[in-house]
Amino acid sequence: MKQSQPVYLKLRDLIAAAIIDGTYPEGAMLPSVRAFAAEKGANPLTVAKAYQLFQLEGLVEVQRGVGMYVAKGAAEQLRQAERTTFVTKEWPVIAARMRMLGLEPADLLAGV
Repeated sequence: MKQSQPVYLKLRDLIAAAIIDGTYPEGAMLPSVRAFAAEKGANPLTVAKAYQLFQLEGLVEVQRGVGMYVAKGAAEQLRQAERTTFVTKEWPVIAARMRMLGLEPADLLAGV
């Protein structure tokens, strides 16, 4: 999680990671906005904004008066998006640092 991110995006990243790792599998109900806000010490409106992003992306299904459920295929969709972000934004920075330090991938695997 990036420190410069707005809080709602940090919360979105936490929820996305929980969907990817299976904490919230397909069909599972997400915690209510109030419950998640209380757990994370966040403002409920900020949590609602994070949840709204998932709704806009089609990653959750809303049942009015009941709650939000993880949509079918959400984990794979999030995993693919995270892979793309890693390869296009994070990896080039890591690779440049490795070159600067004279590290090879084998060095990392060997624990050097």
